[in-house]
Order: sequence, then C-alpha cells, then structure tokens
Amino acid sequence: MCGFCGYIAKDHNLEPGNHEQNAMTVRAETINHRGPDDAGYYTDNQVQLAFRRLSIIDLAGGHQPLPYENERYYIIFNGEVYNYVELRNELIEKGYTFNTTSDTEVIVALYADRGVECVNYFRGMFAFIIWDKQEQTLFAARDHFGIKPFYYMEEDDGIFFASEMKSMLIGKDSNPVAEKALQYYLTFQFVPEPYTLEENIKSLEPGHYLLKKSGEPLQNKAFWKPTFAPVNQTIDEAKKKIQDVLIDSVKMHMRSDVPVGAFLSSGIDSTSIVALAKRYNENIKTFTVGFASKGYNEIDIAKDSAEKLGVENYALEITPEMCMKEMPRIIWHMDNPLADPAAIPNYFVSREARKHVKVVLSGEGSDELFGGYNIYREPIALNWFEKIPKPGRQMLHALARQLPEGVKGRSYLLRGTTPLSERYVGNAFIFNEEEKRFVLKTFSENAPFTDITNPIYRQASENNKLDQMQLVDIATWLRGDILVVADRMTMAHSLELRVPFLDKEVFEVARTLPEALKTGEGTTKYAFREAMRGIVPDSILFRKKLGFPVPIRLWLKDEMYDWARKIIHESNTDAFINKSYVFKLLDDHCNNKMDNSRKIWTVLVFMLWHQIYIEKTVHVTSQSVVQA
Repeated sequence: MCGFCGYIAKDHNLEPGNHEQNAMTVRAETINHRGPDDAGYYTDNQVQLAFRRLSIIDLAGGHQPLPYENERYYIIFNGEVYNYVELRNELIEKGYTFNTTSDTEVIVALYADRGVECVNYFRGMFAFIIWDKQEQTLFAARDHFGIKPFYYMEEDDGIFFASEMKSMLIGKDSNPVAEKALQYYLTFQFVPEPYTLEENIKSLEPGHYLLKKSGEPLQNKAFWKPTFAPVNQTIDEAKKKIQDVLIDSVKMHMRSDVPVGAFLSSGIDSTSIVALAKRYNENIKTFTVGFASKGYNEIDIAKDSAEKLGVENYALEITPEMCMKEMPRIIWHMDNPLADPAAIPNYFVSREARKHVKVVLSGEGSDELFGGYNIYREPIALNWFEKIPKPGRQMLHALARQLPEGVKGRSYLLRGTTPLSERYVGNAFIFNEEEKRFVLKTFSENAPFTDITNPIYRQASENNKLDQMQLVDIATWLRGDILVVADRMTMAHSLELRVPFLDKEVFEVARTLPEALKTGEGTTKYAFREAMRGIVPDSILFRKKLGFPVPIRLWLKDEMYDWARKIIHESNTDAFINKSYVFKLLDDHCNNKMDNSRKIWTVLVFMLWHQIYIEKTVHVTSQSVVQA
C-alpha cells in the first residue's frame, strides 16, 4: 500500500538530477503518509517516477520503482493484487522469471506478456504506472471499483500523475476553483468523478486505463463497467454462491506478512467480514468508535458481537471537541471537499487501529452490490403510481408542489410522481437545483446534476428500477464518497484498508441476483442476510443499518454552533457562497424549524477546504495544523 507521483514530458527534455527531479521528490514527500516505510525514484530523459511505500507483503523484495526485463520496464504501484500467486505460477510455466515474490513484479510481467489486456486478470485494488523504455510508452490503470485513487493533469509540456491531488499542487500559486464541479458538489456532497474542484486535474475513472505513446495524444479507455443481469434462482442457490465467493474473497484479502485487523460496527457487513476472517486468524483484532449522544453509539453492540464471535475489540468514544480539532486535517487529506460526516468516525477508528495493526478489513460495498439501502425499497412503495395515467400523475405532482414544506404526504406524492432519473441521484441529495440558486452565487443552468446521472440511466435503461439505483450508487456514491473516505482516512494514519465485498468475483455473483432476492421478504440484502445466517450472531442478522452515525444535527445546535458561525464569517468564499442564506440555514436549524444539518455541513466543508487549498490561511500537513 503506497503513494506515487509521476511525470511524462512531451519532449525528451528531462535530465536526471535537475530541479524537476528535486520537485518530484518534494511532491512525493507531500504524500509521505501513504508510505512512510520506503521511498524510491526513477528518472530518464522522458519520465520521472516517485514512490512512497507502506510495507505489507514481501518486505525485502518490493522496492519501487521496480525494474523488470533488464530494466526495459519500470513500475510504480499502489494497492494489492490478491491473486498474484496464481498469476505468478502461470507466468513461470510460460518461462517468465522473477527476482522478488511481490505482486508488483507480477503486474509488470503480465503486462509484458499480455499488454493492456493484463488488467482483465487482476483481482484486487490497484492504481499503477508502467513505463516501457523500449517502446517509449506509458501505461496506467485503476481498479474496477476505484478502491485506489489515481489523478492526472495534462499541461503543455507534459502530464502529471499522482495518488493524491495535493502532490500536483506543489509550486502552484493559484488554484482556480472549477465552478461546474462545485455545483455538482452541492448536490452530491462530493465531487463526482472524473471531475475535481481543481479545474485542470481529473480523476481516472474506475475500470479505465491510460496509454501515452511518444508523439501521440493520451488515450483514456474503459476496460470494465458494472452491469446487472438478474438470473432466476432459488434462495438456497443464491445463499450457496454468496457464501462460497465471500469465503474465498476474505481468504484472499487475508494475505499479508503483517497482522490484519478489522473495523466492526453494529451492522451485518462488518460483522460478516470479521466472522469469516476469524477462520484464517483466530486472534484478529477489531476496532469500533461511537459518540456519547443517545442513538449514536454502537460501541456496546459491537462489543457484544465481538464477544459472541470470540474476538478482541478496541473502542473509542469521539467528542465534538476532538472532531473540531481534527477537521482541517481530515479535509486536507481528502483533496476535494467531501461532506460525508462518516469521514469523522473513519478517521478516528483508523487512528485507533494503526496503534495495533497495519492492515484492516472493512465492509464497504455490500449495500451497493446486494441491495442494502432502505431507499432501494422505494420502488415497491411507489409502484402504484405507475398505474395512474401520465396526465393524472402530472396533476398530482402539481398539487403536491402547492402544499407547504413539512406537510405530511407532500414528499411521498412528489417522489411518486417524479421519474426515477429525476428524483434519485444517489444516497446523498443535499441541495436541489432551486436551493442551489439561493446558496450559490455562481449558479449556472448549464450544470444540472442530471449531467452526471443521465448517462448511467441511459446505460441501464433495460434494467429494473432497483438495479438502476444500484448502478447509480456504484458509479457515483461508492467511488466518489464511500471509497474516498475509506482510502483517505486510513492512509492518513498509514493504514491499509481492504474491502472483500468489492472483489470482481463477488460482483459476478451479486450482479445475477433478481430483485426479490435483494429487497424481498420485507427487508434489504435478503439473500445476503440468509447466506450469513449461522455465520453472524442472530442479533445482528436483521438489525437496522446504522454504520457509524455522526450527531452533527445535535452538535451544530450546541457544541459546534460558534465554530460553524466562525467558519462562515471568516471564509473568503463570498464570490461563490451567499453567506446570508447559509446563516439563515444555521439559525433555522438551531431554532428547530428544519433539520438543515447536512446542508450546513456541506457548505462548511467547502469553506474549510477553501481556507486550506485556495486562501491558504490554514496550513495543514499530516503532522500539524497552523492558522495563518
């Protein structure tokens, strides 16, 4: 698990040892938290590669940039390929030789053997760059789901690549805010890929690769896209397939030369991972966080599950003071503003886990693959609206809009008379287009949120509504929010996170499940829950999903009120944000007129990000926070 940055010049004008290499060294040092154990650099007259390493597998043989085939190839790689042992054996049978036992060397050897098609054989999480000196070709790729990050920036004289955006910003005096991306952010609470809030930096999308040949433009191509293809099957057939593939995935994800732990909340996802992981490590340590506020503390439930599973559990209670102190560092690590409050518990549980282990397993991806969110049952509840002729639905919709906000039934009628593609944008829907006109001074009619979601709905037009909702979440929420939080908050503490649900073989099973085996029997993740019966404690099997809930609704009325007002007042974001409207949102929230907590939090996170990355009035590193 590592971090990298690289550069390819459009002309052969680089000289080893010049100021550009020194700048690359500084860029790599900026992401030292991703790899504090080792550093490596490679430079020739066209490319520079810099690497920071967190040693997990093959402590002695994985130094990068790693050369291969008499230094024809050089690779820098962030991630883990879990089937590298099997791939290595296949390549040895074909006559390939290896100088290490690392998965890094297997990746570059498979590229030497199969070219760009190599990405179709990897099972794991990865972002890598391979430089072929002989062919003067750079090849880069990102894993199927986007577990590991990859950013790139094209400039007149070359292309930069990096694990984190902050290393690309070294030496830049001004960073223009991408106004279209900001508008999307206010809808989703994250900046949807491939956009970033830096105008010139893009995120390489999951399941894509880049190819840059000397004298030719950069190619960006997809090698994989998620699709659902339900197959009629019994619950017993589905249970067996789910059990078999998850057991195999967890076994693969346990491969490590250092101790592996696991996050444990009160839900079925993390509990299932822990229960299966214990088969391969009886002494696995688990980690939990909670909050003192009533309804926001899962520590007791997690400890009960840990006791029933027979595993050790470490718990930490988070205070609002701890949160306010660490928020600048949390946002600095994110690169882009990301207003999911779940970043807070993820940050602190990662910090606690790193005191004991270098690797943790977690349950991200289960809901998106197996149908776990309660909102996925909405098509069932709204199904009767389909029986009303279109003119009748339009009339109902118009009547519902006339009702005052907060009137019982208004939201239900609006949702039922609004097409799915217009009402469902993913798990977080913060500001709608009308609200953004009030909060955003730079609002444009030419950047509706449907720019992001409509292509997904078109691709999934033949699927049922549940499958469409899942595909929207996989293509937006999962990779833009859940996995960014997971990667950045663990890497902030040099901790490797592994997500056994987000395995391409697990997805192959999940994609075939019919609707009835996901949201049937009055529940969510029906087939998955049945597959885990007897594996997880009965008390967890059908427990309502919480995750690591954060009491920002309460904090913004009390401990965080003055903190929030100070940020709004001091931030130099008047060119973008209508502060009087934001102050009204905060006052209405505190006076119990409306729960505006998520909207306020979304604006606050942008303002803090702006202070750090644009105004530079808050200076943050992985070790310190200094107010200018």
